[in-house]
Amino acid sequence: MSQPDRLPGAPDFRIKLPKDGGEAHGHLLTEFGGNGTHKFLLHEGSIVMPEASPSIGDHARRIRAESRASGALVDAPVDPARPEVPPRWVATRAIPCNSSSSAAALVYGYDASGPESWRTAEGHPLADYLSTGWRPPRKAWLVRGNNVSGHNLVRQLWLKEGFVSLSGAHLPPLEETDPTKSTLRRFVEDGYEGAASYHQKRGLVDELHGFLTQMRVGDTVVTIGDGQLHLGRITGEAVQTGSPGGLSNLRRAVAWESGSHPYEELPEEVRQKQSVQHDVVDLTGVLEALDGLAAPAGPDLQPVTERTAPRELSLPDVTDALTAELLVHEKEWLEDLRELLVDERQLVFYGPPGTGKTYLAMKLAEHFGGGPEQVKIVQFHPSYAYEDFFEGFRPVEDDETHEVAFRLTAGPLRELADLASREGNRHVPHFLIIDEINRANLAKVFGELYFLLEYRTRSVRLTYSGDDFALPPNLFVIGTMNTADRSIALVDAAMRRRFAFVELSPRTEPTAGLLGRWLKSKGKDGEPARLLDALNARIDDPDFAIGPSYLMKPGVYRNGGLDRTWRTKILPLLEEHHYGEGLDVAARYGLDSLREQHS
Repeated sequence: MSQPDRLPGAPDFRIKLPKDGGEAHGHLLTEFGGNGTHKFLLHEGSIVMPEASPSIGDHARRIRAESRASGALVDAPVDPARPEVPPRWVATRAIPCNSSSSAAALVYGYDASGPESWRTAEGHPLADYLSTGWRPPRKAWLVRGNNVSGHNLVRQLWLKEGFVSLSGAHLPPLEETDPTKSTLRRFVEDGYEGAASYHQKRGLVDELHGFLTQMRVGDTVVTIGDGQLHLGRITGEAVQTGSPGGLSNLRRAVAWESGSHPYEELPEEVRQKQSVQHDVVDLTGVLEALDGLAAPAGPDLQPVTERTAPRELSLPDVTDALTAELLVHEKEWLEDLRELLVDERQLVFYGPPGTGKTYLAMKLAEHFGGGPEQVKIVQFHPSYAYEDFFEGFRPVEDDETHEVAFRLTAGPLRELADLASREGNRHVPHFLIIDEINRANLAKVFGELYFLLEYRTRSVRLTYSGDDFALPPNLFVIGTMNTADRSIALVDAAMRRRFAFVELSPRTEPTAGLLGRWLKSKGKDGEPARLLDALNARIDDPDFAIGPSYLMKPGVYRNGGLDRTWRTKILPLLEEHHYGEGLDVAARYGLDSLREQHS
């Protein structure tokens, strides 16, 4: 029986099974399966997991059963020297599969992505060897040309002659219309050997793949030249041609708009993307904003797809209801906070314990964000790190195999940033609340994100994932800081420059009169507020003043509750403050002493 034809140029691929349980091998076939992708041939001798997940697809379940019944899959021999290896199956002959994904499911016993699971011996994914699959009907691209080996091609060629280009001086003639990434990698490895570092070659492969294969006629294209953004539409397929010095020998025709847009006036999300340091950058995520810049269609251009105008990011106004709920003395104080958030995007509430810092942060975030769904809360502590806060490799158990492996995992800031930057969410404010922000080593936790807190229109290359990342303009940060915690150093100057700091002190409004207003709203006697004011007048250090929230709980107003709260909550704080001084804390700060003062 003849073997099916192998896909030309595609190497062997493999999957390594957990616990060093062997490998499966296979290759792509020229024939297409029912789902429109290349079929895959699992090689004889491949090792297969015998357990199957209940959720495995019907095709993979059927081929596993048929292969087992026909003897194509049999029990693998047990190695006496390795009793720890669990039972496995082995393929006694080659097994054709409908796709690389069905072959991966056959091997794993659960559904998996074939293009990502199968890898070459060098670790390249099978996806690099496939032609481009589905993509959105229209995408947007940034192509840089204002400094190509010292030449400003935007001014000299692109706008005058109507095209964009890439330099490909060391590439051979490209015969494929849409070369795969693996083909381009081979050309770059051969042509740029000794002329570029491994990192430069990897970036060039990505840029060539975007320009030659991903880009399509009708896509939006932008470039920056002399501080101006120029906008156009791709009107031609990629062509390879000769050019002086090979500076522009890969070209696509473009119909450029006659006008341009000053860089400083671009929407913030567009400026963020401009800071990504590549010659070809996918801007599809900000296509809506670019469409808002586009001029009306001319006779030679197809009209821009009709879209709803992008909604502007804004924070809701402060309402009388919010002012009343928070028992704030003046609405203008909350309006100042709103303006600080609009201008700075980040602020910190600081003050002694019990001043309602976290409560106020949560209420403001929910009001300005439109609900708790747009709010994420995290608490810092001394062992908190960048890997916990943003992203890092953590041990994760596979749901199916129960194997534990280190995988790149998003932290709360990355999760919220990804949510805020989704299409349709970009006009909705999202809030990250960092409780006890001064308890962590901030330089260690924020890492390169320090830069992004100050420069919201820029992006940085991330430490672990290597992604180009920018903080979305609709992501706001509110921190809280307990000034009575003397074991933690105050935040450094770099952090102070990036946050607006708002004090909540029992000696100033809105905190000073908060307990009195709360007692009045509950119809209770005002004595606890007078006692608290008297107590704080006796405390010599404002950072150890006592906030009103200790006395804003129902238990305080049950029989004996005020005395109990004073004895177990407030006096211990003051004993710590005066530790080693020999002061009789109860005599100085106790209820009896304070009541005598007001009698």
